[in-house]
Amino acid sequence: MNTFPTLLKREYWEHRGGFLWAPVIAGGIFLVFLLMAMLVGQAGMSEINIQIGALRLSEITQNLDPAARARIGAGIDVTLLTVAGQIGIVVGIVVFFYCLACLYDERRDRSVLFWKSLPVSDRDTVLSKVVSALLVAPLIGVAAGIATGIGMLLLLGVYLAFHGANVFGLLFGAASPLKVATMLLALVPLHAVWALPTVGWLMLCSVWARSKPFLWAIAIPVGAGILVSWFDLMRTLSLPDGWFWRDVVARLLLSVIPGSWLPLGKLEDISIRGPEDFMRLTSLGNVYQLMLEPSLWIWAAIGAGMILLAIRLRRWRDEG
Repeated sequence: MNTFPTLLKREYWEHRGGFLWAPVIAGGIFLVFLLMAMLVGQAGMSEINIQIGALRLSEITQNLDPAARARIGAGIDVTLLTVAGQIGIVVGIVVFFYCLACLYDERRDRSVLFWKSLPVSDRDTVLSKVVSALLVAPLIGVAAGIATGIGMLLLLGVYLAFHGANVFGLLFGAASPLKVATMLLALVPLHAVWALPTVGWLMLCSVWARSKPFLWAIAIPVGAGILVSWFDLMRTLSLPDGWFWRDVVARLLLSVIPGSWLPLGKLEDISIRGPEDFMRLTSLGNVYQLMLEPSLWIWAAIGAGMILLAIRLRRWRDEG
């Protein structure tokens, strides 16, 4: 019963540099650049001007009406989501290359012969990699994103407090860091379902390609998209020209990027007048309506099928 947790630990320890240190370092770099920007601003302005501005800011924050306070809080929440999203993009890139290499590298260095000699099934081995890509890495990325966002608020608060403005009540009172953190954690299952086709496709290429799995993974969908556009096949099916690129190529290659499930192509039909509207757009109730879309489950089934095929190929692949 401890086999699968042990396989997950193995994946984590073998790829700790990507799963853990990549988002942590990305968050650290963001905070360092933020601190450098503060120091540059400090050097470019006189101490008197900074203190006067801080005092005015402190006075303004103390006299905010509830509507303005809620608006500022929503703006801070959007900033936290943006920071966490940047860390998520780093994690998405890590997961992309992890899925592409996890089954190919073990054949290239022939370590697969050792792992196949152990009493561990191909199913458990591949599924441990799938769970690592869909749950372990995103959860670590969410934790790093939350920590980076809170670190940003603390840096801003300390910097302004050093100059006489106490805005901690605004940063942690009007804003809702705990709500944002809970929302990010709640989005992990949705992201796991959404990312299944990309994970399945990359792992299938990883176990099938005898060399250069990256080129195969990119060339097949992109080449198909070029042929479809070239011969204008979508019009014969009464579909928009960009449908194949958006709903096939992008789903196969970019679904591991967090937030790729947002309706970005429909933003022109959505009235976003301020941060409150953006927070409503990204609310769990709104985002989880995606679960009602048949295309989500069709692609999830396709991704699961490719993962099953990857398990089969790993079992019978010629290692010679």
